[in-house]
Amino acid sequence: MTISANGMYMILGIGIFAVAALIVLALSGDSSDIDSRLARVGAQGNGVNTKGANRIAPNSVRSTKDSAIPLLDQLVKALPNPEKLRIRLASTGKNVALGEYLLMNALSILLFYLTLTLINWSKITALPASVMLGLGLLHAITGFLISRRLKKFLANFPEAIDTMCRGIRSGLPITESFNAVGREMPDPIGIEFRRISAGVRMGQSLEASMWEVARRIDTPEFRFLIIAMTIQKETGGNLAETLGNLGELIRKRRQLRLKIKAMSSEAKASAMIIGSLPFIMFGILMLVSREYVMVLFDRSSGRMMLGIGMFWMALGCGVMAKMIHFEL
Repeated sequence: MTISANGMYMILGIGIFAVAALIVLALSGDSSDIDSRLARVGAQGNGVNTKGANRIAPNSVRSTKDSAIPLLDQLVKALPNPEKLRIRLASTGKNVALGEYLLMNALSILLFYLTLTLINWSKITALPASVMLGLGLLHAITGFLISRRLKKFLANFPEAIDTMCRGIRSGLPITESFNAVGREMPDPIGIEFRRISAGVRMGQSLEASMWEVARRIDTPEFRFLIIAMTIQKETGGNLAETLGNLGELIRKRRQLRLKIKAMSSEAKASAMIIGSLPFIMFGILMLVSREYVMVLFDRSSGRMMLGIGMFWMALGCGVMAKMIHFEL
């Protein structure tokens, strides 16, 4: 049975809609369900016993399954290091299971494969290209969500440290100061500090709970806080003064980062203009002489030249991005 061109485009449109809907549904969920789980533990009345043992109510234990589909769950377990992917997904702040992430990758690869074959790419070249594009799309989206969440965290982190300083100076213990930050500060700072407080209530030490959060908030500023509190616990001293100095240091780092961004903005603008010129010219040629441009897609030599050109463009963009990127 043969399928007409309209039927193929309809199938492709349905595939695009399905993948987009799956990505939106998966990434729109928030992982801030810690309060509801703690409420269930409190309702049971035996979440933590009087001797400090970590005995949690059965309905509050998180499932170890990565997918409701048994075959997909077994596939996830067979990965060489699935924990890194779990931490990366948790860093987005979205409640995305690893099985769902792999399913979205598979659907994205299939979608790109159908798209490339519809525009007359050979199966030999369409398969590796669709794998790279499908995996790269979800990886880029995940990286964008992680970067956006870390920026939100660092934007309010000095104010969170100031809140802890005020609490300590007023006589509150450090754990209550963490509770105050969790209540008063917006997410993602609020949810992460509530998780630290929840870990302490479950019987974990404060340092262990903070290092658990540091797996998701992988920033030097948060590690500075953990190290400063660990050193202060071992050596003693004025914790409020230590945290105040840390808050001032983080503010200066942010000011330096903004200064670097302003100084490198001209180079970034030049890189964006240079990188966009080939695509602008391609669009103009498509409007002026479509047959002249379609040689790149209709012939195998043209597709090879197009792939080589895209590779060198990506390499050049990577080099320019490396030149204007500074680590503090």
